[in-house]
Amino acid sequence: MNDQAVAALRPGAEAHAHIGRTIEQIRSELGVAPVPVDAIRDPAIYALEQDKVFRRAWLKVATDWEIPEKGDYKVKELPVAETSLLIVRGKDRKVRAFHNVCTHRGNKVVPTTEFETFGKARANVLSCRFHGWVFSTDGPLRSVPLESGFGELDKACLGLREVACDTWEGFVFVNLADRPEQTLEEYLGDFGRLFGGFPYHEATTAFRYSTVLNCNWKVALYAFSEGYHVPTIHAGSLPGFTGIEHSDFKLAGPHASSTIYGAGMEAAASTAQFAGVLHADREHGPRPELVPPGINPTGRTDFQFELPNIFPNFLIHLAAGCGYPGMAYFTHQFWPLDHGRTLWEGINYFRPARNAAERAAQLHVNALHRNAWLEDTGTMEDTFTGIRSGAIGAMHLMDQEFMIRHAARTLDSYLGK
Repeated sequence: MNDQAVAALRPGAEAHAHIGRTIEQIRSELGVAPVPVDAIRDPAIYALEQDKVFRRAWLKVATDWEIPEKGDYKVKELPVAETSLLIVRGKDRKVRAFHNVCTHRGNKVVPTTEFETFGKARANVLSCRFHGWVFSTDGPLRSVPLESGFGELDKACLGLREVACDTWEGFVFVNLADRPEQTLEEYLGDFGRLFGGFPYHEATTAFRYSTVLNCNWKVALYAFSEGYHVPTIHAGSLPGFTGIEHSDFKLAGPHASSTIYGAGMEAAASTAQFAGVLHADREHGPRPELVPPGINPTGRTDFQFELPNIFPNFLIHLAAGCGYPGMAYFTHQFWPLDHGRTLWEGINYFRPARNAAERAAQLHVNALHRNAWLEDTGTMEDTFTGIRSGAIGAMHLMDQEFMIRHAARTLDSYLGK
């Protein structure tokens, strides 16, 4: 941030100004040299990522409002860590995470066939279907059928295996390390403080899209981490979008963000009508005052969204209605399934609609995002094929792609390079 921008920060933002960078500072800190593609192409590096990144970093796996009541649970499959996670709200209303593994013979306590599954534990207990071992939603083993048939059985030591779990602004994170090196608060650091305070939890209406892409997870992550592609890839879904500006660059440890400003779009008549429905109401209309201090500090009217990237695989597009039809935000997450396969998840979040017109407007906005995301995901498999061919050895990145450069450097640090 330049001195003028820092001076214009809204109250409360001064504490975060030091994480801002000018493009000159970004170039100085991250360099301008081409970034090698070995980490994308080499399957051996993926094996290192499994151990040194996805079993050590904090990973977002759920939201607090997905499991609002006692006994509510979510099962999240994590092939990258070779485990299935059970995230559950206990009788004390605390959210905990466990390996979804019965301590008897290793069967899944909650059987799953999808990447994520939701349910509710009756009487706040979970029973393994294989032999009927019963566990409390806070973890302890409660009962064992034919317990007298075991010569030795210490039930106190056979509860569900807990995983480090914590929440930030309603997003549930886990860390699979036996002893995490940092708490979630420490891991997020200045990033968590800068982006805290936004009413994420109020946008409980979610529209989720997902697909399995035949590409390395970083290809997908990188495709959503820059706006350089917008005027070309999104020429169909965003007609009349004459250009964008990345500025207010932010680095905070392993995490990064940038503000996206841009010229207006030629909205279809239907889009303008639906946007009017949402913009006409304070509950859903533009609320620039909700954006955390330090984001769009000068109050520019062409603010599109903020693009926070939480390492390793979670992106938030924070719009708050500025330039978007309605107070909303959306997220992307990229889960490795193996070296060359990635589960992409895109979720639109809205405040709950209060009538049919608002619901129709949200569905329309959601469809617009879906169309843009289809354009994004349409490039990824081709990119991976090209990199695997060996035709190029490095990516030549411009300023708007700085988050790719930063993520690649952070990955190298995790892998000990």
